[in-house]
Amino acid sequence: MICAAAVFASAAFAQVPIPNSVPPPPGQDPNTGKQGSSIKVDVDLVVLHTTVIDDRQRFADGLKPENFRVFEDKVEQKLSVFKREDVPVSMGLVIDNSGSMRDKHADVTLAALEFAGASNPQDEMFVVNFNEKVYFGLPSSIRFTNDVDQVRSALFPRPPEGLTALYDALAVGLEHLKTGTRDRKALVVLSDGGDNASRRRLDDVLQIAQQSSATIYTIGIYDDSDLDKNPRVLRKIAEASGGRAYFPGSLKDLGQVWRDIAGGIRSQYTIGYRSSDSNRDGTFRKVKITAGRNGGNGLRVTTRPGYVAAK
Repeated sequence: MICAAAVFASAAFAQVPIPNSVPPPPGQDPNTGKQGSSIKVDVDLVVLHTTVIDDRQRFADGLKPENFRVFEDKVEQKLSVFKREDVPVSMGLVIDNSGSMRDKHADVTLAALEFAGASNPQDEMFVVNFNEKVYFGLPSSIRFTNDVDQVRSALFPRPPEGLTALYDALAVGLEHLKTGTRDRKALVVLSDGGDNASRRRLDDVLQIAQQSSATIYTIGIYDDSDLDKNPRVLRKIAEASGGRAYFPGSLKDLGQVWRDIAGGIRSQYTIGYRSSDSNRDGTFRKVKITAGRNGGNGLRVTTRPGYVAAK
């Protein structure tokens, strides 16, 4: 996850709608409506939050800097930052509350609460619910919380109904994450992947995800007969941010998925380097990380595929 020098208590429940909830397209000034530079990046320092899995599908512990190699546009880079620690994150849960979730919301709620319990106790969370509209689940006075009771109240504030504005909800979640106080940021999205109500397009959301410092994990929940399901979209969203897409075989598998995501976030390595390319040209730069023990590459590395250099 690149932050490139950073790319930069249970209150009475109140459902908070988001007026004009969709942020402007990438690069557009929200006041003037004109295109401009929406992101400022210190191109010399690139920081990636990286998950490493071994051949037994376990999180790989005990790795050292010499176990990693980093390439930017196929040019190897020299590491200048390396950390492995469980640090708190700013995290958003983006929950589909459209009509297709009507028979699933009880299982989703229980699994989401299990996820909250498996996370770092100092994580700060928020909830975005969506159908054809997008709503923050927490009261307007609470932007983030680590109170499980508040998270419970924020999930499914009304019976699932209506159409699906997945892309709008993602844009809102990524925008809200910018106000988080933790260095690491993540979104967990639960949906069937369909979208029939957004003002946003998929390309808009993918661009925002690439420019964000957040890792996005997607969970596909649907039946074989679900005409709106779109696993391809869920994979593309996750891959754009260095995250992972999950497709549990049944609702009873949701708990393990949430625990796996929580474990992945808590087991990340932080790797940083100063780019050997000092040109401030606004281009997208591809990043690849390999990892292995004893001189090999036998570990699977997940991180974001690149970043947009500052102009």
